[in-house]
Amino acid sequence: MSMVDVDKLQFGLETFGDIVRGEDGELLTAGQSIRQIVKEGELADKLGVDVFGIGEHHRPDYSVSSPEIVLGALASVTDRIKLATAVTVLSSDDPVRVYERFATLEGLSQGRAQVMLGRGSFTESFPLFGYDLTDYDDLFNEKLEMYSQLIKEKPITWDGKFTQSLKDQDVYPKTDYNGIETYIGIGGSPESIIRTARYGYKVILAIIGGQADRFVPYLNLYKKAAEKYNMPVQPVAVHSHGFIADDEDQAVEVAWKNIKANFDRIGLTRGWAPMSREQFDGETKVGSFYVGNPEHVAQRMARTINLMNLGRFDLVYGAGNQTAAQRERMIELYATTVIPRVKEILSEEG
Repeated sequence: MSMVDVDKLQFGLETFGDIVRGEDGELLTAGQSIRQIVKEGELADKLGVDVFGIGEHHRPDYSVSSPEIVLGALASVTDRIKLATAVTVLSSDDPVRVYERFATLEGLSQGRAQVMLGRGSFTESFPLFGYDLTDYDDLFNEKLEMYSQLIKEKPITWDGKFTQSLKDQDVYPKTDYNGIETYIGIGGSPESIIRTARYGYKVILAIIGGQADRFVPYLNLYKKAAEKYNMPVQPVAVHSHGFIADDEDQAVEVAWKNIKANFDRIGLTRGWAPMSREQFDGETKVGSFYVGNPEHVAQRMARTINLMNLGRFDLVYGAGNQTAAQRERMIELYATTVIPRVKEILSEEG
């Protein structure tokens, strides 16, 4: 029995700004990769995808270190799609500047800006901006509290330890809309879930490995915490990696090559063993890689959405170094075939 409200269900695409591979096999430049993302966001908007998210990284394998600028470019060539960061590393940023950038994006896009705040699973930004990783938790907690005051758009008096102190200080620009929509990206810490509920923000769970089932207890924890703090229980979102192609075998081979390369690169600094084919196949069959032809991906997405009673599902595309053609075809298939099919499956189960 499906409890999911299919009419309200949202579908997103996210990219971490991976460097694109040219048709000749050579890697494109960062600038070319950034312009490709704008083209893809425009395509996603035309085809009716609900949200387009761009990550923030400070590494050679990603082209985007300033996602809001890319989203600003997208604001002027799109009409309907929500424009999100995925994520903004709040801990190594200035909450005042975060507010200002998103309030500006909100104005450019006529209210389509969406902030996704994270603690930073990639930690390159900390030394880069002069922060100490030993303050990891304290930085996020303090800056989240400051951000929460700032988005009320009223003068703020603030006594900061890791942040500036302010006295009756206003911030600009003001927005014309109903406040900046804010999600917290959560990788699996119960404290993060409780914190999100306490502030009344929306939850987006990053499920990048293993079965979605193990996150079900987090949803129960979120509901309990929201009730405890008298906050509304918001629809929950999930983001996971995927790749879609017309042909199942082709999809699996392209994804294996690219996702493995991507995860192995990240793993070098995180102490992960290189990804085995067995591990990859497990992730694509029952885990959190949504890989295959449109029917296969739709069936797997529908199962997760139903299991977790989600309000939104974001597919992370472009991992590794895929070609523009592979990336664009995936977006087309996701929007025109997978999303309608997921809705159909969930409606039948209802």
